[in-house]
Amino acid sequence: MKPHVRPPVPAQSGRPRPRRARRAGAVATLAAAVLVGLVGCGTVPSGSSAPGAGSPAGADGGKTCTYTPSGSAAKKVSLPPTTGVADTGSVQYAIKTNDGTITIAMDRSATPCTINSFVSLARQQYFDDTRCHRLTTAGILVLQCGDPTATGSGGPGYRFPDELTGKETYPAGTVAMANAGPDTNGSQFFLVYGDSQLDPNYTVFGTMDAAGLAVVKKIAEAGTADGSYDGQPKNPVEILSVTQV
Repeated sequence: MKPHVRPPVPAQSGRPRPRRARRAGAVATLAAAVLVGLVGCGTVPSGSSAPGAGSPAGADGGKTCTYTPSGSAAKKVSLPPTTGVADTGSVQYAIKTNDGTITIAMDRSATPCTINSFVSLARQQYFDDTRCHRLTTAGILVLQCGDPTATGSGGPGYRFPDELTGKETYPAGTVAMANAGPDTNGSQFFLVYGDSQLDPNYTVFGTMDAAGLAVVKKIAEAGTADGSYDGQPKNPVEILSVTQV
């Protein structure tokens, strides 16, 4: 699933990678190319859309969420709970990598179904021992993770709707879902390490702490493996564990 993020999805095989900008105008072209990559990537097919991201409240008092089976799971996991989903309060999770720990804070009242999925996958150790497969160093400044296959096409075997307001912004420190189009969220997410101009098409579900942002910036400083603006990180980034703090 490439980045699941329309914007930050790793380049799919056969899709040309952005080349080095030649002059000023090339930078704009590059940014557009990266965006196209984000949209084209994703592990879930974009077939018919699933029902709305979260139905108002379930009979048991929480939110009701919809997770639709889709494709093969990169790692076998169970679907997240669909009823009684917490939609108040906040929660923090630590993403421990070989380069340092990135702690993210998540507000359940803003994106309960997205956070419910992330927490479910973390508890099932879906993210453990996986690599962040995509780094972009121009136009959109993100590190993309969440695909156990590290190809940009892997997902959890289900998809779920966006949780958008239409006013989303992506400053440094933002954590958002990658996708392959509307309502195709799965497991891939991206960490924004520099203010990025993206259309409000990617569900924002968390914010990195200062120390975590510094970790991602350091990873980005090394660039990509092939020296391009969009590719695998030069220094492999492995997620060792994702746990609640």
